[in-house]
Amino acid sequence: MIVGTLAGCASAPWPPAGRAPDSRARAPAADSALGPALLQARSRWTPVAWSELPGLQEDPLHEAWNAWLKSCERPGPVFAPLCSEVRLLSISSVQEQRAWMMARLQPYRVEGLQGGEDGLLTGYYEPVLEAARQPSAEFSVPLYQPPPTLGQRKPWYSRQEIDSLPEVQALLRGRAIAYLADPIDALTLQIQGSGRIRIREADGTQRLVRLAFAGSNDQPYRSVGRWLLDQGAVRDASWPGIKAWLAQNPTRVNELLWSNPRVVFFREEPLPELDAAFGPRGAQGVPLTPGRSIAVDPGSIPYGTPVWLASNGPQVQLQKLVLAQDTGSAITGAVRADYFAGWGAGAAELAGRLKQPLRLWVLWPK
Repeated sequence: MIVGTLAGCASAPWPPAGRAPDSRARAPAADSALGPALLQARSRWTPVAWSELPGLQEDPLHEAWNAWLKSCERPGPVFAPLCSEVRLLSISSVQEQRAWMMARLQPYRVEGLQGGEDGLLTGYYEPVLEAARQPSAEFSVPLYQPPPTLGQRKPWYSRQEIDSLPEVQALLRGRAIAYLADPIDALTLQIQGSGRIRIREADGTQRLVRLAFAGSNDQPYRSVGRWLLDQGAVRDASWPGIKAWLAQNPTRVNELLWSNPRVVFFREEPLPELDAAFGPRGAQGVPLTPGRSIAVDPGSIPYGTPVWLASNGPQVQLQKLVLAQDTGSAITGAVRADYFAGWGAGAAELAGRLKQPLRLWVLWPK
């Protein structure tokens, strides 16, 4: 369903035929009639005409309005005055929504401080995993809530130390929320930052909950895919490629896991039907919307900002309105975004392979 929605949003391909993305390309001069460029900590915004936004007439904007309504639950000072109008427009036609945006907002092309308007789009998702409340031969990989001593030492113990030192394991005794069957699934869950877990309770009943990010050991994040590439072990460093390598090298699981010292701790949250229609809460503090929420560098784009996104690559074509509602340790730079694909197998496949060129325009109040 997610992939089908994305394909339906594509129109004319970007970049234009015959033009390859070039981070060194100089941006066109700003039209002085549109006002001055705006400087952020890590980006420069150049005002442009609405006609520059590819696919503007084709995007079903009402799909993005749910994400915008979520941002209005915790708006920043710039967008708070517009939220009453955003709420009224939630039942309007796409044409009325587009006309309102063009009347009330000014698009700015996002560029690096040293120039260059092309960047990188990747994806993330919410894993859906089976787990057990009690450890067993089948379910033996623990997912922990934060230990009481987490803030007393920075950085806290590494992944290898957590797995191998008895004194560290003693600090985590009684802190396991649930147990997974596959250590790679646990690593994936920690990298994504949250997930949906179908937990088998001690009495045999099952219930669906969300495990949300509750802290980390403050160790640096290291990509296990990059670790494999640097060794020449794989050519495909996507999650399917990593799992294929592990199937051929089962004795090297710990070696792979320990190459990434960062560990994430979780908190358990109920997942009622209404909450299940949205993703976890992002850094803005609002639930993420599949296909309409992105993680950004807040030094380039403030949380809650509506953003026009254009990306054309081997995985998907995107020309659409999204909301900047999250961030991540690997999401740094001016033209950089992580696309929230949703949950389930389709979202996992898209997020695991998405790595393609990107252009961004922020839509800022006039």
